[in-house]
Amino acid sequence: MLHLSILLWLPLAAGVLALLAAPAARWIAVAGSLLALVVAIAFAADFEVGRPGLQHVTDETWIAALGIHYKLGLSGLNVLLVLLAAVLWAPATLWAAQTRPERPGMFFFWMGLGETAVLGALLAQDLALFVIFFDLMLVPFFFLTGAWGGPNRIPAVLKLFIYTLVGSLLMLAGAIATGVLSPGSQLTFDLQQLQQARVSPGSQDWIFLCFAAAFLVKMPAFPIHGWMPDGYRAMPLPALGVFSGVVSKVAAYGFLAIALPLYPSAAARYQELILLIALASILYGSVLAFTVTDTRLVLGYSSLAQLGFITLGIFALNDRGAQGGLLQAANHGLVVLPAFFIVALLAARAGGSEDLRDMGGLAFRAPVLAALFLIVALANLAMPGSSNFVGEFFILLGAFQSKLVIALVAGTGVVGASVYTLRLFIRAMHNRGGPHAVSRELAPRDALVLVPLVGVILAFALYPQFGLKRSERATRASVAPARVALDQRQLAEARQEAAK
Repeated sequence: MLHLSILLWLPLAAGVLALLAAPAARWIAVAGSLLALVVAIAFAADFEVGRPGLQHVTDETWIAALGIHYKLGLSGLNVLLVLLAAVLWAPATLWAAQTRPERPGMFFFWMGLGETAVLGALLAQDLALFVIFFDLMLVPFFFLTGAWGGPNRIPAVLKLFIYTLVGSLLMLAGAIATGVLSPGSQLTFDLQQLQQARVSPGSQDWIFLCFAAAFLVKMPAFPIHGWMPDGYRAMPLPALGVFSGVVSKVAAYGFLAIALPLYPSAAARYQELILLIALASILYGSVLAFTVTDTRLVLGYSSLAQLGFITLGIFALNDRGAQGGLLQAANHGLVVLPAFFIVALLAARAGGSEDLRDMGGLAFRAPVLAALFLIVALANLAMPGSSNFVGEFFILLGAFQSKLVIALVAGTGVVGASVYTLRLFIRAMHNRGGPHAVSRELAPRDALVLVPLVGVILAFALYPQFGLKRSERATRASVAPARVALDQRQLAEARQEAAK
């Protein structure tokens, strides 16, 4: 029987081997990421749809005096994202291996640690363990950007570190307070026990805000996204692909697995605040995405808008919205990594420039690349027939049922996605080529990275029920306490109005 610890620590073990055997580091890392993918697929295939509770649980006492457990488990909330992490890290590692980075042993060690940290945050079923892995996710990308990033990597790393450090410290304070203030005879951080013995509504308010700040910074969301432009410009593209595709989704998962079940009263109280932040992210990200010409930032602001949609679905506080948010988290990850890879291919054909104005003229001389890019673009703009369309449909359906006005305004973001995505595709593929642009078809080694990713996008479009079936029961259970608290709050307000 497979053990979740094998999946969790396998990428780091491969990273350590790559560090010790530097001449063969690239292929050790690729083999490790592919093996982790095989193990993740095995767990996803073995996951029993409709079964309540956790599956493949590992629970060992780690620090008995503090009530901290090494507890891992699969549920409907994390099984899709765990599979997403493995699916994206394997081609990203292969892509990085093809670029031949300097000091490859160290580079692939940090990549392996990054995958382990992400998997740990997704699998952790102990609040203290979740916080440890959530904070650990920052460390590999700090070093990957600082050592292998672009010319402005130092200010970018400082911004990334400061923003996320503040959020992490707030989360740490909230986690400690949750364990200490939770009613019970023994100190515990076990998520299931904390859900059964929640802190008081008054304490929930400020603890929820601590966790929300940490999650919104990591996504990022407007207006606390100040690290994003410099960070996206400086980060090495393979690392940026998994950062945008997976790391930001751990924050969305945190809302579903931590914030809503543990602090439902506060989630109901601050629902409108979070929805307004999500709406601002959608509008701001959409506008910026079709005004900038740096292709990294087009995808960066596009991601900000898409994460706004995901947050909108989660804080609709109903089953459909939450399911759509979780499905869209997977959809966006599947789209954004191949999109960044295509940006690298386009830059290589534009004299190294990642500016849209220096690209163009590729569609007829590189039809395979153009066709693959078109599939990615249509998925990103949620074309009917894509899994992204299903995710956005669920999100907007949940939002319309919850907050009609906010949903109507957020609907303009769907139009915005069409504008900035088609602008990116048309200007990169059909406009007259820039002064240094050359046209050449997709190379076989590039196809090894891009074609499987596009294949997964198409497969998920044909059968989005793969994600919906596995997440339905878990998302319903996640939002149920907050939904009850919201209904009680609205009933109390209605009674107060009637009494007047």
